[in-house]
Amino acid sequence: MPLTVGGDLTVRTSSDLGGLGGGQGLPVAHAWSSHGLAPLLPPWLVLLALFILKPNRRAAAWLIWLPLAIPIALVAAPLPGMPSETNFLTDAVVALAVALAGVWLLSDYVARRHRFFTFLLVLLVLAFFSALGFGSQQGWSVSMETIQGGILLAWGVVVTALSVLLTGLTCRGRYRPFGTYAWLALWLPVVWIVMGLPLFWYITAKMGGRITWGQFVGFALAVAVVNFATLLPFLILASASPCYRERLKGLLHTKSKTPVPITPLPAATLKTIID
Repeated sequence: MPLTVGGDLTVRTSSDLGGLGGGQGLPVAHAWSSHGLAPLLPPWLVLLALFILKPNRRAAAWLIWLPLAIPIALVAAPLPGMPSETNFLTDAVVALAVALAGVWLLSDYVARRHRFFTFLLVLLVLAFFSALGFGSQQGWSVSMETIQGGILLAWGVVVTALSVLLTGLTCRGRYRPFGTYAWLALWLPVVWIVMGLPLFWYITAKMGGRITWGQFVGFALAVAVVNFATLLPFLILASASPCYRERLKGLLHTKSKTPVPITPLPAATLKTIID
């Protein structure tokens, strides 16, 4: 149940008894009370606090709320018809978007001369904000859905940080917006598949799960698409805003492609060519 929704809730247990009897338990009524918006505020308040930092004391820094518009809408009004069992997936997407906003706002402190240190700091910032966002969305309660969403989100944090690192390496020091989009869209599914192989092996070999290679790759590609869709608004913001463009270039360790300067010919040489 979303934290902002209240009302009468009916719970019914069910179990597959294999033909030995009825599998449905008696319905139990429960009055679910809304917790309001207070549990959801911590990650947004922390983001607001980041505007106190000197690099964010400018009007352009507030543009970060544009790519967060969709996550804010998902928090305020969950998608109608979505099963309650999949709420943790939406919460994970919102948490990752909040974490990306944190990286964008802290990029002046995160970007270091060495790529590896930049990667570590990006990973730490993503982990902190995603945990804060996901925990607040789940009401700081622990359930099977929370554990599943937390594992998926943790994987997404590592995959996102690695994909940004690999994108910066493959761009070869040059910032080209569409090239950045393309490389990131390529690296995300590759890293998701590679990072998911240990989990796939554990489920199939150790737990006896029946997951085919096609199902595994299909799931990895679907998650990569959602991951890229979450990143894309922040990339578009970086392309449109000079403020965030410089921050993205710092995270990728790239520079804008500069045109080759045209040196004017000396007057004497120009006269010789004309004659």
